[in-house]
Amino acid sequence: MRNGAIGAACAMFAVGTLAGVSGLVKDYPVYGGQAVRYLVAAVILLVVTRVLGLRFVRLTVREVLCLAGLTLLGLVIFNVCIVESTRASGPALVGTVLGTVPLWLALAGGRPAPRLLVGAVIVVAGATLATGLGSGSPTGLLWALGALVGEVSFSILAIPLLPKLGAIRVSAYSTALAVPLLAVIGVVKEGRGMFRAPTGPEVFGFGYLALVVTVVAFFLWYSSLPKLGPGRAGLFAGLIPVGAIVTGLVLGIATPSAYDLLGAGVVIAGILVGLTAKRAPEAVPAVVTSSATGRS
Repeated sequence: MRNGAIGAACAMFAVGTLAGVSGLVKDYPVYGGQAVRYLVAAVILLVVTRVLGLRFVRLTVREVLCLAGLTLLGLVIFNVCIVESTRASGPALVGTVLGTVPLWLALAGGRPAPRLLVGAVIVVAGATLATGLGSGSPTGLLWALGALVGEVSFSILAIPLLPKLGAIRVSAYSTALAVPLLAVIGVVKEGRGMFRAPTGPEVFGFGYLALVVTVVAFFLWYSSLPKLGPGRAGLFAGLIPVGAIVTGLVLGIATPSAYDLLGAGVVIAGILVGLTAKRAPEAVPAVVTSSATGRS
């Protein structure tokens, strides 16, 4: 479980940096920029699957629907909502709303153990304390709620796919599928203006989003999810606002206040409480087929 916990923590911390780094690309056309980001990530992931000898796996209709839903909600809609919420209200509001992910994943995992539920509530309280709702607006809140739906879907809809595909192929297939979806929406919404020459900071921002927030974070999260189950894994979503705070400090966007630091401490305490809960055996299939871990 230790490896799963470390992977989940790193993945969610990386996702937390998304809000801050999105500030670097907020002036770039949304759909064109995200299409390029996922194209770069998909190429990297597909090369990795090739190098590892992971062959293409045929999916059932149900699995195709799960993959399509995961891509549309967990990738396309999630990232568009993050960018739009940040534009409307700044990163604090969306960080707070995403801080409630542990509670939703704990409930989605079935009948949660009391200690897991307590841990999730503590994490949510810490995330709220760390980010606050003071800079919000109704528009920003609606976009943030859309991001919340996307983040929960990113995990729940992957659960049926991971035993058969494994972390790398779920990541590769979903990112590859996101590219044409974003391109079509971009043509409709932005037309020829969906692409332009990026500035230096925008190149750095998209490169970071493709490599760290997509390739690395996706792999770590999907590797940890079957080991921990959605309830325990979801606790680490509380690190999203912590990642946002650290990113804001590094980029010179904001200096963490005492409440930020206190909230981060509460999040960590909640994670530790939740990890002591016994995992329900039916939460996520623990047996991973050979097609997910090696050659098929």
